[in-house]
Amino acid sequence: MSEIRKHYFLDEYCIIATERSKRPSDFVSKKLEKSSVTDCVFCAGNEGKTPPATAVYKKGDILKDTKKELVEGWEVRCIPNLYPAVSNEFAKPVLSGWEVQEGFGFHEVIVESPTHGRTLSSFSDNEIELLMQVYRDRLYYYHSKKNIQYVSLFKNWGECAGASLEHIHSQLIALPILPPVLKREQAAIHAVDGCPYCHMIEKETKSERMVRENKDFVAIAPYASRYPFEVWILPKHHVNHLTNCTAEMLRSLGEMIRFVLLKYEDLLGFPSYNYMFYGIFGDDSYHLNMRCHPILSTPAGFEKNTDIYINTVTPEDAALYLKFE
Repeated sequence: MSEIRKHYFLDEYCIIATERSKRPSDFVSKKLEKSSVTDCVFCAGNEGKTPPATAVYKKGDILKDTKKELVEGWEVRCIPNLYPAVSNEFAKPVLSGWEVQEGFGFHEVIVESPTHGRTLSSFSDNEIELLMQVYRDRLYYYHSKKNIQYVSLFKNWGECAGASLEHIHSQLIALPILPPVLKREQAAIHAVDGCPYCHMIEKETKSERMVRENKDFVAIAPYASRYPFEVWILPKHHVNHLTNCTAEMLRSLGEMIRFVLLKYEDLLGFPSYNYMFYGIFGDDSYHLNMRCHPILSTPAGFEKNTDIYINTVTPEDAALYLKFE
């Protein structure tokens, strides 16, 4: 029978539709053919086709482009989004009779490799560790900006996940507001004694939804998974934000992310996926978490009408498949 499951500590629900239960092979898609690198603006050698980089990681240094010289031979390159969702210049909003404020903020693309066709699952230990360091650096940089309350860090990989370019990259959007989903979590956390995420980790590491753990992080298939093969990665010890992770923790985090993405490829045949980081800068009660899910289904009328998602793979089955060596 189907089950209606509730989120650990929020009034959010999902339906685990066991009557529609599917195996990983039911979701397998063919690996997309790689496009030509000639016109890829993110490839090494095409630096002049993007806005000047605000941070360039090269051989242990953090550099940036100038009007006279673009940094070459880079490892990771951070550039302003050519079509930003927000503007870094204040502008008085047009009065409309509704609540409105300036669309102020910053929108950045993190180009994760100079080489076209790479995937995170193919990254070496040093490459994945560097990327985690870049994530931490850029989050801290934008949180230091005046009037920024939240920095959304996320990755869209594949056309179905919203990636408009094939070359491997992540994005961040710095906002002058705290998103409602984080406000709800924050209120729920403040309303109870202790950290709900710490309690979740203690309980789930002993459950059949446990996927993997290393020295610093755990990966679980959450009890009320909204998506097939959804995975949450959480620090084993309470840390509120990625900016507070040590270098050793960043190594562990990168290793865990790489493992999950490799398992997605092995099981599901290079699916599109999203991953997102959640943390509240300056609020020590929050617990850093990263959520990842392949795009295997499309939210339709029911989901949009109720905000209740139908998941055709139980998290227990998903964890079993994902942790199988």
